[in-house]
Amino acid sequence: MDRKYFKKLGRSLPSIGMGTWRLGSYGDDSINVLRSGFSQGLTMVDTAEAYAFGYSEELVGEAIKGVPRDDLFIVSKVMPTKRRSMILDSAENSVKRLGTYIDLYLLHSPDIAEGTLQERMRGLEDVVEKDLARSIGVSNFTVDQAEEAQSYLSRLELVAVQNRLNLFDRHWLQDVVPYCQREGLIFMAYSPLDTGRLASDSGTLLAVSEKLGKTRLQVGLNWLNCLDNVVSIPKLGKMSHLEECIGALGWKLSGEDWNRLLWGYVDFDGYEHFNRCVAKENIRYYFTPHFFSLYAKYYHDPRHLLQYLEGTRWKRKHHL
Repeated sequence: MDRKYFKKLGRSLPSIGMGTWRLGSYGDDSINVLRSGFSQGLTMVDTAEAYAFGYSEELVGEAIKGVPRDDLFIVSKVMPTKRRSMILDSAENSVKRLGTYIDLYLLHSPDIAEGTLQERMRGLEDVVEKDLARSIGVSNFTVDQAEEAQSYLSRLELVAVQNRLNLFDRHWLQDVVPYCQREGLIFMAYSPLDTGRLASDSGTLLAVSEKLGKTRLQVGLNWLNCLDNVVSIPKLGKMSHLEECIGALGWKLSGEDWNRLLWGYVDFDGYEHFNRCVAKENIRYYFTPHFFSLYAKYYHDPRHLLQYLEGTRWKRKHHL
């Protein structure tokens, strides 16, 4: 099973976990899907008090019965409208529904009200102090918001940011992913399949998947797996969803294919030349904060990135 180690947690996590948004809408099979996933190594599960008004947490609590607790990594989230005392109540209710403590407790999104983030973050610290959760993080936050959130913590550090990320929706590659890599945080990618839209792509993703004998969804998940500090939590409600996730593990895209997908949806004539210049067998430098800072700077005109790479010592440093 593909796993990634996170020093702030002191443990490794599966590269792919199981999301539970709308869990239960697929019928009684949801619990069986989760149990099958656990048995195949997908021991990270993401839920929230807002999902079906807590019903998803109840289903997760039922599914984890009989699974060794130390094998699991359970993520839940609290609504951002809750005040400090209400956050503690929410966590207690989530723990009751789950039947166990929470490994990672997230603020579901920034609150739009001014001057409330400090109170929310102190509330998350209270949850850990009461042994309801082991660690805390944020969701749908920018870098500035995450840094502000961290500044309000007096006893703990953030360990994760959970934001939307997939092959088609790559906005956070420009800042939040590099931030997580620099700071050693987990970047937890929700909607990694773009709510299934990857399955109908007829462009570069289809070409790469046909070349590899994989499905488009498997290639899309594997593309995210290649990124340092990134784990994915696709929604799993059917056995077919689980099969796609398992099929994305145990192999890795080549640097050439990963790069082809990175630029495959940008219209610029220099792609083939760019690929010849920088696609090598060992392309770990593609996944570093330095690369993504360049990616952000030249995102709208990749030809300038090509010119930069061709004219710098950075190119020679990485044996290009």
